[in-house]
Amino acid sequence: MSNISSPLKPAPSWAFLAVIRTIDKFTDWTGHLFVLLIIPLIFANVIEVFARYVLKSPTIWALDVTTMSYGALFMLGSALALLKGAHVRTDMLWEKFSDRTKGMIDSLAFLLLFLPTMVVLFFISIDDFLYSLSIDERSSSGAWTPILWPLRGVIPLTAFMLFVQGISELMKSLWAWRTGEFLTQHEKIEV
Repeated sequence: MSNISSPLKPAPSWAFLAVIRTIDKFTDWTGHLFVLLIIPLIFANVIEVFARYVLKSPTIWALDVTTMSYGALFMLGSALALLKGAHVRTDMLWEKFSDRTKGMIDSLAFLLLFLPTMVVLFFISIDDFLYSLSIDERSSSGAWTPILWPLRGVIPLTAFMLFVQGISELMKSLWAWRTGEFLTQHEKIEV
């Protein structure tokens, strides 16, 4: 009597999975931490609406606080969006590909486009941030003149966060390319 068994599916090593899980947890934790930037965004808007429409005396600082906190929230949340699969794709083509083909396309895109772009963005923006910090750069948009270096610092931080999450996504894509199966499934997010 012969024992016919199905071939075993390859499993990733514990170290491979540990790297992915560590990066994903870091991105998830920091992404939820950065959500706290919504507090100054809401605070500034509520104060501005009250001051403008009730007191008939608009503020000079609310627009800057709103712009800076929204910009920082948007940029710093991009790594979490990458983790959750919330970035834009052309689904009319993508859905027809096999998981192996998707893994190949993603792997090549991360290796050739995404990760090198994040490295370049980091090094360009870190110089701008350090220069802004050294001259105590300020906004010239009004009488308040808030400091700009914290917002300039968000750009290299965002590039770093995206690079780190990109490593995790590259590893997942390489696994899908090799085996034809994704290690994780992204939520289907529709707007």
